[in-house]
Parts: sequence; C-alpha cells; structure tokens
Amino acid sequence: HQKQRRDIVVVIDAGHGGEDPGALGPGRVREKDVVLAISKELKALVNSKNGMQAQMTRNGDYYVGLRQRTGLARKHNADLFVSFNKPQASGASVYALSKRGATSEAARWLAKKENSADLIGGVGGVSLDDKDDVLAGVLLDLSMTASLNASLGVGSHVLKAMGGMTRLHKKRVEQAGFVVLKSPDIPSILVETGFI
Repeated sequence: HQKQRRDIVVVIDAGHGGEDPGALGPGRVREKDVVLAISKELKALVNSKNGMQAQMTRNGDYYVGLRQRTGLARKHNADLFVSFNKPQASGASVYALSKRGATSEAARWLAKKENSADLIGGVGGVSLDDKDDVLAGVLLDLSMTASLNASLGVGSHVLKAMGGMTRLHKKRVEQAGFVVLKSPDIPSILVETGFI
C-alpha cells in the first residue's frame, strides 16, 4: 500500500495590513503594500512549480492577528511558513525561532494541550491530549527541535540567495522569539527584505 502523495504547502505571510501600515518609505510607500506585492510574487512562483502549492495569510489590505497567522498555516497543513515583515535599514535578514522562544512556546502548548493546541504534526499527527506531561513534553521538544533545524536550513538557503541580490544585515540566520515563528511543527522563517 503506497501512501498518497500530496503537494508541498508553503504558507506565505504578508506582514502588517489594514490599520497597521508598517514602515513608511520614500514617496510614502507603505510596508504593508510592499510585503503584499512580494508575497503575491512568491505565491505565483511557488504555484508554478510542480508538486508545490502556496497559500496566503492575507490577500488584501486587512490585518490578520499574529497568532491567527500561524493558525492559518496549521489550517492549511503547511510544510513551510514564510513571513515578510520588519524591514532593516541596514540590510536584509532572515530569522528563525530562538531556543528561548521555542521553550516558552512549548510551555504554552503544554499548558493548553486540553484545548485546540493538542496535535503536533498536522494531518495524521500525534495528539498530546492523551499523553502524560512528561511524554507530551518530550514529543513537543522533538517536534520543535526538528522544526527549528529545518527552519535554520531553509533560512540559510534563502539568505544565500538574497545575498546575491542585496546587502545583508548579517551573513547568518538570526534567531528571535517572534510570534509568527512559533509553530512547533511547521518550519518557519521571517524575511526582512531591507527595502525601506
């Protein structure tokens, strides 16, 4: 019995939106408009590849809450989450989740595992609901470690590609506790394009 193959799903997050314009650039260009345009270009590029499919957290000028963004990634069974946000004046950057951010998020998941946040791994994943605290903690830690390693790997490739087009803020993937990076089972990166 062969497992049915599915497309790799990339969820693309255009930061800001609606009442949150983000940074303002020359000619009053708004960050929320630029990241949406970049996100739409990436969506078209991903969808042009066989075996890949892109979804967006927003398609227009409206605001989506930070936790809602990662929730949409889970809803779409994302294999990768890419967020565009927070431009650096001193060059482009790529971020993955920090160890400290992963630890705090694991604690949050364990505290509410009886609620909706009780499944890791998406479709066919592992439920934490019926596990004791120690086992649930180990499973969550394994999942977060794998996701973080994948995020750092993808982030390195993205940073290398960006280095061929623009000046980089740093030559390695940086790590931080941004909310949009906190999916325990979805590799996630935040890209600062340095355009404003």
